Amino acid sequence: MTPDDQESTQSVGALQVQTRVKRGRPLLVSCMVLLLCVTSVGAALAYYGTDDYLRVGYRPLQPIEFSHKLHSGELGLDCRFCHTGAERGAHAKLPASMLCMDCHNKVLPESLKLLPLRATYAENRPIPWVRVTKLPEFTYFHHGIHLKVGVGCSTCHGEVDTMTQTEQALSLSMGFCVECHRNPAPFLRPARYITRSDFAPGIAKGGMASNAVSPEGRVLSPPLHCGGCHR
Repeated sequence: MTPDDQESTQSVGALQVQTRVKRGRPLLVSCMVLLLCVTSVGAALAYYGTDDYLRVGYRPLQPIEFSHKLHSGELGLDCRFCHTGAERGAHAKLPASMLCMDCHNKVLPESLKLLPLRATYAENRPIPWVRVTKLPEFTYFHHGIHLKVGVGCSTCHGEVDTMTQTEQALSLSMGFCVECHRNPAPFLRPARYITRSDFAPGIAKGGMASNAVSPEGRVLSPPLHCGGCHR
C-alpha cells in the first residue's frame, strides 16, 4: 500500500469516528437530561412529599425543658401570658428569661433543670429557643388579625396544652390556609375561647365565606387572591 493509500485510509477512518461521535452526542445529551430530570423529581418528592416539608411531628429539643401540658394545661396559663404580642402584632413572641423568672424566682428556684434559665437571666441574654412552627419567608401571616376575627390558637397549632414537648401538629400548607379562607365560619369561635384547645367550633350554615362573622359582629371575606398571603 502506497503512502497515499495509507493516508486516504486513515482519513476515511477518522471521518467515520467523527461521524459516530457526532451521532452519539444527541443520545448522550438526552441521557444526561433524562438523568437530571429523574434526579430532580426524586429529590422534590423526597422533600415535598414527606414531613421534611410539611414538618408535621417536628419536635426539636429546646435549651430548657418546658411542658405546655403542665404550664398551660394543668396550671391554666393563658397562651398570651408567655406569647405576648400575638393579639395585636404579626408575630407571637417567645418568652424572655425575665418573664420566666418572675415565677421561678420562687417556684423551683434550685431546680437543676432550670440552670440554663437562671444563666440566661443572670447574663441578661435571650433564651435560644428553637422555633417549632415556621411559615415560608414568602408567606405573609398576621397573628393579631386572625385572633381578632375569632381564629383560635389550636386551629393552627393543635392541642399544644396537651404536649409535654412542643411539636408541629398541622401541616400549615397552602391548601390548609385556603380551606379556611374559602369557608372560615367553621373555624371561628367567641373571643373568650380563643386560647382554649378543647373548644369545638360550630358548623357553618351555607358554607360560604360571607356567612362568617367575627366575635365583633363583622362579616368576614378573607382574601383568596395570591396577594393576600404572598406580598
